[in-house]
Amino acid sequence: MEPDELDWNSTLRGQWEHHWEHQLRARLDGLTDDEYFWSPVANAWSVRPRGSSTAPVQVGAGAFTIDYAFPEPVPAAFTTIAWRLGHVIVGVLAARNAAHFGAPPASYESWEYAGDARTALDQLETQLGVWLTGVRELGETGLRTKVGAKEPYPEASMADLVLHIHRELIHHLSEVCLLRDLYLHTTTTENGATR
Repeated sequence: MEPDELDWNSTLRGQWEHHWEHQLRARLDGLTDDEYFWSPVANAWSVRPRGSSTAPVQVGAGAFTIDYAFPEPVPAAFTTIAWRLGHVIVGVLAARNAAHFGAPPASYESWEYAGDARTALDQLETQLGVWLTGVRELGETGLRTKVGAKEPYPEASMADLVLHIHRELIHHLSEVCLLRDLYLHTTTTENGATR
């Protein structure tokens, strides 16, 4: 590479890696199961033990399912941290890792959703690792290839997909951080006083 050339692959990965390492990852440390499932509103979509949901659609392969509806309600349902992490882990990352980087097949219907915060964060870190390795291995040439029929916009480049996925990650994981802030400032302390 010439000295004045930009390493686009590194630049695209750096967009996400910097945000993850310097802003987001530390904000997720210590996520409790209470926060993971907490909702400040009634009837929020979440991840729930199989058979306990009242959502129109519940999908998942294991002991827990994630709430959905088709078509999506208007306005959109409020979602818990558990739901948002499930969406990011499966719909944003795992399905793309399977479609583009040779990871095992993944879908909302086939996923074993985490029944606790620690497992969800482990799943998130695993899928992020697969994603970043796959993006790194694309190199410069791979970023220019079309995503093909595996994506809604088959003529888009892999670089377009990388930018889209990073926007999704930043967007949804920022929502998780906001929910953590709300939880911290609206739940009661150990002595019964409200913060």
